[in-house]
Amino acid sequence: VMRPWLVVAWKEIFESLRDRRTLLSALVLAPLLGPVMFAGMMNVALERGSRDADRKVEAGIIGAQHAPNLVAFLKAQGLVEVTAPATLEAVPEAVRDAKPRLVLVIPANYGERFRGGEPAGVQLYVDTSDTEASRDGDRVQRLVGAFGGQVAAMRLAARGLSPGIVQSVVVDEVDVSTPASRAQSLLAVLSYFLLFSTLIGGMYLAIDATAGERERGSLEPLLSLPVSRGQLVAGKLLATMVFSASSLALTLGAFMLSLRFVPLESVGMSANLGPAVALRMYLAILPFVPLAAALMTLVASFARSFREAQSWMTGVLLVPTMPIMIAAVTGLKPAMSLMAVPSLSQHFLVTRLLRDEPIAPIEFLVSAGGSLALAAAMALGVLYFWRRERLLG
Repeated sequence: VMRPWLVVAWKEIFESLRDRRTLLSALVLAPLLGPVMFAGMMNVALERGSRDADRKVEAGIIGAQHAPNLVAFLKAQGLVEVTAPATLEAVPEAVRDAKPRLVLVIPANYGERFRGGEPAGVQLYVDTSDTEASRDGDRVQRLVGAFGGQVAAMRLAARGLSPGIVQSVVVDEVDVSTPASRAQSLLAVLSYFLLFSTLIGGMYLAIDATAGERERGSLEPLLSLPVSRGQLVAGKLLATMVFSASSLALTLGAFMLSLRFVPLESVGMSANLGPAVALRMYLAILPFVPLAAALMTLVASFARSFREAQSWMTGVLLVPTMPIMIAAVTGLKPAMSLMAVPSLSQHFLVTRLLRDEPIAPIEFLVSAGGSLALAAAMALGVLYFWRRERLLG
């Protein structure tokens, strides 16, 4: 004979599978929409970055006759001269209107100062609020700096001095990053997607099994059955966990497949998300599943209707993901004391798995222990509330 709490769990799962709204949101939209959108955005970003690297920079030049060598150098490096505003006063408005995006102004005294060995200044007009224009402006500034470096080297050589005399210290950067660790900077939001999908996966079932039962009037007959409140709570929590764990598994699988279509290798990166890593990620996040189920069930138990529970959940869903946002802003690094913080510890574990870094078994245990302990406390809170007569009020 099946135990009562398993019967309750199966009832909730079966009813949710028949509910198209719950099925669509928990096992289709939440697991699949995020990975597909993420892969699509990464494809667009990488394609745009590759295109921008080969794209010609267009700029208007005022006073080109004062610095023919500089202008020739810039054109040789890919700058395309376009029509510049007729007057200097019209330059700011023209740049703000992106006609053109960049204007290089070479003053009349440029040649005199250049020949005299003095710093010869130029002005580059750019609207830094325009991302593309700002990127092109940085490129032009680097080219002007490179031209200045070449001129300085030639001047020293003409005087019989080594150009290296002005470089007392030279820094050779040694990049120790790996393709996986470089890709992690782009995949940093993966843990957020996984935790959020875990929450969304069980949210509608948690609401329907509590506030939904109360709204339909089926909660009182359910409580009159010869089943203890503890078994009812255990069954409903188990059903919610099944949906949350399923959503997590589907999301991980969707990410694993979708990232195969992102050309990370073209920029020297690789997504360290094969089946073995995905399984370790799943096991790392799995202790968060009972916590998510207990949290959502506890909150939904206080609501009197499905809609009211949904409004509460909007804010509740942000709570477990807040530690991840704080870590991103403050630059928190993994520490044993932080591994007991739910969601934050899962974020650290996922990030380190993506970077292909070793993780001590004790870190997995502390992370799981922190999440399960808080889940148990919240489950006791649900049981306490369900044992009160206020539940039917």
